[in-house]
Amino acid sequence: MHISIIWTSAYQSPIFTAMIFLTFFIGVIANFIGYIPPGNINLTLMQITINRGLKQAVQFITAFSCVEFFFTYFIMHAAKWLSGQVKLDTIIDWIMVVLFSVLGTITWIHRKKPPESNYSEHDSIKYGILLGFLNPMQIPFWMITGTYLITHEWILDGRLALVIFSIGSAAGAFLCLFLYAKFAKFIQSKFALSNRFINTGIAILFFAFAAYHVVKQIYLVWFKH
Repeated sequence: MHISIIWTSAYQSPIFTAMIFLTFFIGVIANFIGYIPPGNINLTLMQITINRGLKQAVQFITAFSCVEFFFTYFIMHAAKWLSGQVKLDTIIDWIMVVLFSVLGTITWIHRKKPPESNYSEHDSIKYGILLGFLNPMQIPFWMITGTYLITHEWILDGRLALVIFSIGSAAGAFLCLFLYAKFAKFIQSKFALSNRFINTGIAILFFAFAAYHVVKQIYLVWFKH
């Protein structure tokens, strides 16, 4: 009975409420910043926006952000265990090589293909869910960022707090990716670039990111040991 009263009082505390709001907004800010650098997600989103339109892009973003909530919650819980896995960085690098190579190859093959006028309502949703799970770069991001935030007591680390933080993370991903989609439409309309030119550029970026991870692993193997 006494424990229940203390627990309820803690949840009703103004300080606790303030910390929960802070936890949410830090989640928003942290993941917004996390998706600013170009990567497989935002480049894929730009391609969807240009080839399929803003409606399909928003469906992709919404589906992806929902998966991001669960992804963040899991990684934040497993961060301590994951940080102890010695070869995790190497595994993630080679997964990214495969992922960027596949995305680059698909984009390159279809670079000359004119955009279709009709798409299934569920295509972008399925794609967003798929890439939400195939997002290994978020593992080291949350391992570093999450550990820093919890260690320095920027956020609470209870179950409810991590749920709130993960909601903020999903909101931050949605906001950043939505701005990417708007930027892609702006670039397309402002400079009247052809779909072939844009798809070729995105394919080259995918291949460049794959090459970066290969070079990184070669450097670590031959020059760091």
